[in-house]
Amino acid sequence: MSQVMEEPLGRQVIAGAQMLFVAFGALVLMPLITGMDPNVALFTAGIGTLLFQLVTKRQVPVFLASSFAFIAPIIAAKADFGLPAVLGGVVAAGLVYVLMGFAVQLRGPGFIDRLLPPVVIAPVIISIGLALSPVAVNMAMGKAGDGSAQLIPYETAMMISMPALVTTLLVAVMGRGLFRLVPILAGVAVGYGLCFVFGVVDTSGIAAAPWLAMPNFVAPEFHWGAILFMVPVALAPAIEHIGGVVAIGGVTGKNFIKKPGLHRTLLGDGLATSAAGLFGGPPNTTYAEVTGAVMLTKNYNPKIMTWAAVFAIVLAFIGKFGAALLSIPVPVMGGILCLLFGSIAVVGLSTLIRHQVDLSEARNLIIVSVTLVFGIGGMVVGHGEFSLSGISLCAIIALVLNLLLPGGGGWKAKQLEESD
Repeated sequence: MSQVMEEPLGRQVIAGAQMLFVAFGALVLMPLITGMDPNVALFTAGIGTLLFQLVTKRQVPVFLASSFAFIAPIIAAKADFGLPAVLGGVVAAGLVYVLMGFAVQLRGPGFIDRLLPPVVIAPVIISIGLALSPVAVNMAMGKAGDGSAQLIPYETAMMISMPALVTTLLVAVMGRGLFRLVPILAGVAVGYGLCFVFGVVDTSGIAAAPWLAMPNFVAPEFHWGAILFMVPVALAPAIEHIGGVVAIGGVTGKNFIKKPGLHRTLLGDGLATSAAGLFGGPPNTTYAEVTGAVMLTKNYNPKIMTWAAVFAIVLAFIGKFGAALLSIPVPVMGGILCLLFGSIAVVGLSTLIRHQVDLSEARNLIIVSVTLVFGIGGMVVGHGEFSLSGISLCAIIALVLNLLLPGGGGWKAKQLEESD
């Protein structure tokens, strides 16, 4: 441990920049999809990571940034209630993590295990990925995410989106070292380059933007309808959070579920997400890409995440940088999202398989079936301000069915058992 603490400052700074580079593609892609400001997302990722480190006493080497799980409810709630109301929902979603952290502190990590078993979380994750698939396909074909307008001619869009997708696939499969951890950045670079070749990039915004500028912060408004959209979705990232903490513990050889404790990591994640909502940024989550980079570099010093956070905050104030990100045409993102949204669904399938959920049992079959149809089909219950639909509704339905149907015994994660 002493060797880690004595690592030269210069190496810590370089390692921190490297970690931000690994996280960067997914970090800025999420706000670009949802119409949020990527500079604000950079700022809130940095602030959120620093808050997480403060709460966990700088013991866990993770980086927090934009969560893809919230894309669907943000898009839906933004159309109905506006961005400030969405941000109020983000603040409320962060408070869900905080409450879960207190519950874990009172009742132990097994509380999450019993409340949110794989049969509940897996179909919600699958629904998140598949419900978003039309957005990816529309953007890949040059349309707006909802398909309402053709922004770039179809033929041109396909000649941009498909090479961007293929590049992302090849780097993910065939890349070596750190290069393998940045397939999104590679895909964006190739797609953006092709956009210049086909003349579909508008650089006037970059030229007009100042070098230094305050990020476009937006204050939240609290609206019950938007809160109901956002809060239930926090259930799936909560499990993602636990998986991330367990994964980084496996990489570093430490049990972070026990020390600093799952209650502290959930609290840190919750405060980071609520802080993001207060400034106008997307919800935060732990980044698996960064965990992979930690494993590859064998640099387990949490201080490097402090530097990654500092670099993110500094980049947030470079106006031309944000303008360049906003100039990326939709086919570039659409091609990459064809992989990313499908990957989210596969994570859900993997959860069912890994925990050997028996779908021949009527109870499990009912929970998974109803959750998938409600989530992907866009079922709406209620009306006006007090309505639930899509991902938000399916998360609630999965939770309620698991509590009401007889025969539920929860699942036993080895890491959680060891920490009890």
